[in-house]
Amino acid sequence: MSFGLRVNERHFDETPRAGQCLRTYLRERGWFGVKKGCDAGDCGACTVHVDGEPVHSCLYPAVLADGRAVTTVEGLAAPDGELHPVQRRFLDAQGYQCGFCTAGFLMTTAALEAERGTAHDDGKLDDLPRAFKGNICRCTGYRAVEDAVRGVRHTELPCAGKAVGRNVGAPAGPDVVTGRVRYTFDVEVPGLLHMKLLRSPHPHARITAIDTAAALRVPGVVAVFTHEDAPATLYSSARHEHPTEDPDDTRVLDDVVRYVGQRVAAVVADSEGAAEEGCRRIEVTYEELPYVTDPEEAMRPGAPALHGDKGPEARIARAGANVAGEVHGEIGDVERGFAEADVVVEDTFRTQRVQHASLETHGCVAYFEPKEDGTGERLTVRSSTQTPFLTRRALCALYGLPEDGVRVVAGRVGGGFGGKQEMLTEDVVALAALRLRRPVKLEYTRAEQFFGATTRHPFTIGIKVGARADGTLTAVRMRVVSNTGAYGNHGPAVMFHSVGESFAVYRAPHKKVDAWSVYTNAVPAGAFRGYGLGQVTFAVESVMDELAHRLGMDPLVLRERNVIGPGDAPHSPIGEEEDLHIASYGLDQCLSVVREALAGDRGGEEAPEGWLVGQGAALAMIATGPPGGHYADARVSLRSDGTYDVAVGTAEFGNGTTTVHQQITAGALATTGDRVTIRQSDTDVVRHDTGAFGSAGTVVAGKAVLLAATSLAERLRTLAARHTGVARHRCVLGAESVDCGGRTVALKELYEAGHALGAVEELAADGHWGGSPRSVAFNAQWFRVAVDPDTGEVRVLRSVHAADAGKVMNPMQCRGQVEGGVAQALGATLFENVRLDERGEVTTAAFRRYRLPQYADVPRTEVHFTETADAIGPLGAKSMSESPFNPVAPAYANALRDATGIRFTELPLTRDRVWLALAAQREDGRPGDGRREGERPGDGRPVG
Repeated sequence: MSFGLRVNERHFDETPRAGQCLRTYLRERGWFGVKKGCDAGDCGACTVHVDGEPVHSCLYPAVLADGRAVTTVEGLAAPDGELHPVQRRFLDAQGYQCGFCTAGFLMTTAALEAERGTAHDDGKLDDLPRAFKGNICRCTGYRAVEDAVRGVRHTELPCAGKAVGRNVGAPAGPDVVTGRVRYTFDVEVPGLLHMKLLRSPHPHARITAIDTAAALRVPGVVAVFTHEDAPATLYSSARHEHPTEDPDDTRVLDDVVRYVGQRVAAVVADSEGAAEEGCRRIEVTYEELPYVTDPEEAMRPGAPALHGDKGPEARIARAGANVAGEVHGEIGDVERGFAEADVVVEDTFRTQRVQHASLETHGCVAYFEPKEDGTGERLTVRSSTQTPFLTRRALCALYGLPEDGVRVVAGRVGGGFGGKQEMLTEDVVALAALRLRRPVKLEYTRAEQFFGATTRHPFTIGIKVGARADGTLTAVRMRVVSNTGAYGNHGPAVMFHSVGESFAVYRAPHKKVDAWSVYTNAVPAGAFRGYGLGQVTFAVESVMDELAHRLGMDPLVLRERNVIGPGDAPHSPIGEEEDLHIASYGLDQCLSVVREALAGDRGGEEAPEGWLVGQGAALAMIATGPPGGHYADARVSLRSDGTYDVAVGTAEFGNGTTTVHQQITAGALATTGDRVTIRQSDTDVVRHDTGAFGSAGTVVAGKAVLLAATSLAERLRTLAARHTGVARHRCVLGAESVDCGGRTVALKELYEAGHALGAVEELAADGHWGGSPRSVAFNAQWFRVAVDPDTGEVRVLRSVHAADAGKVMNPMQCRGQVEGGVAQALGATLFENVRLDERGEVTTAAFRRYRLPQYADVPRTEVHFTETADAIGPLGAKSMSESPFNPVAPAYANALRDATGIRFTELPLTRDRVWLALAAQREDGRPGDGRREGERPGDGRPVG
């Protein structure tokens, strides 16, 4: 049977394999713009055109493309390279962040535009929620996508020396919209082998025997690795600058499994199909052990100890009691504080597991390449990671390799949100590559992301707050239990961080905390946007709102009376962090934004007749970097062509650090961003970088870049003076040259002069920043919502967010970070929930069962930035990647409380949960104080 199709006007006649989908057929032929996000038709990242019709290529059988014309994102532009109008609009609006989903949105939009005015035009472009029901974006919050479709331009043209504070487009933008940008697996590696993992069907068991003989007989299987082949070394999958922050409780492959989904064996074959069949042929004999899935039960005497076999070297707080870490502290005397209170509010709040759901799944490919000095080979690991340098360090320690024997590099990363601050694939892939001396690839499926990666920590927070009649807080006490799952990666650190700034943002003379991070037989939790603060902030801000209701006070007035001030030191019962300062203060402005939104609320959607209407707000404070040191090195160099090269270690995954680093460099060197090239996320380019987490891309790596660029500017002026004989103070850097007292010296000439004068060292400069001291950032969120009392449906009528980001380096980009954070937090607030059965097995291991926010689910958020300049951050900037997430859930819950009179204490706030609470309220005959559209807050009187 003959087969043929045209892809982007090129003919291909290779017959697809039996059952092969069009996505893999295209990628195997180098069309890497076609992405794998779900392989189930849920996310749209694989969208291509077949004879002009948009299809999800992961579901489309390749054989059906016989005789057809296929267009991928690479073929959307004209043959001469001129961008398609849709590509140009996405570039101008910067309708993307990480960009992994962008090809899908481009192809969908282009197809619908082509239908305009034809018999096939059904008006989808006028109804974008319907048009994009098959496309998911995890990063943007969709407003930027809408602006791109509508032709709204946000990017500005470059201006020499004035890059900072402008809407400079992302350097990778042209490659993102044309499909040229390279993510982890968008490379061709000759001789590549594929790995698949056999995973445990039991929540807790000891492996007594593994028979791999049948697996090794499968055609194409090259090797099978079990715990007998792996090092016995204990480590943590979490990546921190200081490895001692996490318990060493993990092995590459263990003879004890502690949750359903834990890896048991790794099969390596010449195809994914052969590796999968090999996994099915492995025979494992298990001795099942008792298990526990509830953290409270796990701490009780007699509960099965998950890591009871480990000693003090593992740094587990109390292994026999399943306590990975704990903290207890008190300021003053809380019992005395409650005795002094006129009103006391006490409640318990619960938050659920949430998946990061980055569209690029975890994975890596390892291969060998010659060392630069020609002394042999080294292992190179190309990984979807936020921490290349820390991963290299861990691999070297695990396998006894010298640092120059391992290189770790990240391409563009398709979303992270903390989930890729882990070593989940590199360890086992390196094991296979080192043994076989061949390239090996492991790419997680979407299902594996749910049961084989990590989640946000579920929390239970018991909180008690006391206040005097005038609203002054007298005491705050919290009891926090965090479920870290089967392993303690990030467990103690998340627990510790959760009760830091959440306590410190409010002044009270008496504070007490007891917190535990607890092992259970469930999928491990890990780092997630907010790093524990979002969970505890939900409780704190909900109780503050409830306290205001009990006192009969305006909730904003209560907050203003008790929040930390610009001259205060942050105090928490876990102990004072000496390097944490309020180096700029924008919380008052954040609360003013909320007050103005409430006072002048005329915007947003109107509520349907008969629906209950309410409004609510919440605030949050976050440190602008992790404690204990977060390090970054940078090097800025003048190149022979008169442009600049920036080498920095931090990874780009839609966080926008590449753009900011380019802007900082351009500003310091009085040039334009298009004359600055960034080399990043590669252990070859600089000495060290802790990683792109903890919102450190701007305030740590950016600070290192600023120091390097500023130093280079001074060196170039000195060199220009030496070259021309003109006084140094008369040498002024420009975009492409130096003005030396009226004489123009091109930067290319200056480069040549540096070599001629033996001053090569003056052509580059290094910068280093250690992440300390640190400042704090503030955020506030406000919602107006409407609730259908008959169905429990809730609509967000208006959403306003105020962000204290210091000097905003790129308003367009920072606005996108805030919008994306709010959208992701709304997903966690409304419906996202990694559900487990009674054995701890994940039952929501697909997007269609998990429910991510889609275009129709996300309201547009009005973003306001305060006018502050930080004394610590580079050029006055503060971090703003994590913090917008934290106040969203309590603000929404407070709006629900205002509308219905019901205090909701458990996330997610699903429609059925709201309906059940309203039904119970009616059955109990409780009056509630919810108000309907047209009534004033608190008095029930019609407006007007």
